[in-house]
Order: sequence, then C-alpha cells, then structure tokens
Amino acid sequence: MSVYRTLSSTHSSIRRACLLAAACVLTLAATPSYADEYDATVKDIQSTMGGVPGFVKQFPKAGLPGAWAEVKAIQLSDKTALPPKVKSLISLAVAAQIPCNYCIWSDTQDAKRAGATDEEIQEAVAVSALTRHWSTIFNGMQVDFDTFKKEMGGQ
Repeated sequence: MSVYRTLSSTHSSIRRACLLAAACVLTLAATPSYADEYDATVKDIQSTMGGVPGFVKQFPKAGLPGAWAEVKAIQLSDKTALPPKVKSLISLAVAAQIPCNYCIWSDTQDAKRAGATDEEIQEAVAVSALTRHWSTIFNGMQVDFDTFKKEMGGQ
C-alpha cells in the first residue's frame, strides 16, 4: 500500500472517529432539553385537548414538539386567514380523496363544531370529487397545459 493510501485511510478513520464523537457529545448534550421539550409538549396537548390521545404516544418523540406546533399554529388557531369551519371543510375534502377514515370522521366532527351544516359538508366532499374527476380526465388524456390555460382565460 502506498504512503498516500495509508495516510488517506488514516485521515478518513480519524475524521470518522471525530464525527462520531461529536455526534455523541451533541446527542448527550441535547437529551435533557429534548426530554423537557417533549414533556412540555405533552402537557400542552393535555391542556389544549383535555387529554392526550394514544396515537400521540406512538408518534416519534423527536418529532412531536414540531408536529404539535404546526397543528396548533395552523389548524387549531383562530388567528389565521381561514376560519376554523373553512379549514375543517378543506381538510375533510382532502381526507375524502386520500381516503383517510380517521381524518374524515375527525374533520366532520370539527366542521360541525365550527358551525358547518350537513349541506356544506356534502358540498365540500362533492367539490373534492369533481376536482379529482376532472384532474383524472385532464391528466389521463394529457391535455396540453398551455392550451388549457389559454382556453380557460389565462395567458
């Protein structure tokens, strides 16, 4: 083996060892704050929802604080551009297309609590079905997008 290969191999081994040591130090240093942040998130979920659903405990602990912050800031907040009823109807329409039985049930309950009527719920689902229907046609028939935009009033 040449001197260059030996030095290069040794350098790579040292670099890997340094990276591994740094990762261990960062992990150990981050563990207490990570645990504190997770515990604080669980407490916030408890106070916001009146309990902590079982699926929350199945969610990766490292991701829960960020995931909860996103849900709380967008979906649960009444200080966003869309009112809660509209957000619930949009979520229900998407859930119907995925489909996700969990979301369909939950979003229907949320929409009703936010004041949505049965007719509004039915219409939201029907509009999502129309969107999927026409999307299937446009994509399956490979309709030219530029022509479509022009014919629909775009430029």
